[in-house]
Amino acid sequence: MVEGLTRQQIAQRVAEDIPDGFYVNLGIGIPTLISRYLPKDKDVILHSENGIVGMGPGDPDAPLDLDLINASKEPVSLLQGSSITDHVVSFAMMRGGHLDLTVLGAFQVSEEGDLANWDTGAAGTIPAVGGAMDLVAGAKQLFVTMDHVTRDGQPKIVSQCSYPLTGKAVVDRIYTDLAIIDVCPEGLLVTAMIEGIDFSYLQSLTGCPLRLSPHCTVLRTS
Repeated sequence: MVEGLTRQQIAQRVAEDIPDGFYVNLGIGIPTLISRYLPKDKDVILHSENGIVGMGPGDPDAPLDLDLINASKEPVSLLQGSSITDHVVSFAMMRGGHLDLTVLGAFQVSEEGDLANWDTGAAGTIPAVGGAMDLVAGAKQLFVTMDHVTRDGQPKIVSQCSYPLTGKAVVDRIYTDLAIIDVCPEGLLVTAMIEGIDFSYLQSLTGCPLRLSPHCTVLRTS
């Protein structure tokens, strides 16, 4: 197995692709890392479903303030102009179409953009959908960050999700440790791949057909 992008490198690439002026919700896992890599000349307003609008990354060396955390219970900072709301207002933003983009992790994504990210049915795990269903239903765009395959090498991009869905036909773009893939009406389009692999190798690790963009770029891993 080739060594792909790190979690930090995936987050950095997503940060580069977020347009200026967007209101963005960052989900648990890799998405929370994105706040560290947003360019300083880019005005991106981050939202957390527990009621923060306009947050920045926290200081990992500072004592944990339980009154200033994101939905992942990680420390954050308040930027100039930020606001704090109750859950009612926060979820009204999510459900009302006021977020330009949400970035979530995933267990599976289908070739039609279906998302499964809250339950695998594995023994000992507790299903927890949180606000994910509200986010995928209300956000104008949805990016997904995840490993391309499971720990035992099974594809996470599949023809049809076998896990319970969070949303149907909601994913716009997939960022994995191996590639960036757009979900298009004609199918999944590979727009970037890491150095050292070819399209046939990527296809062998994917559970549904892929198409290669003529403008596919190379992702550097070092």
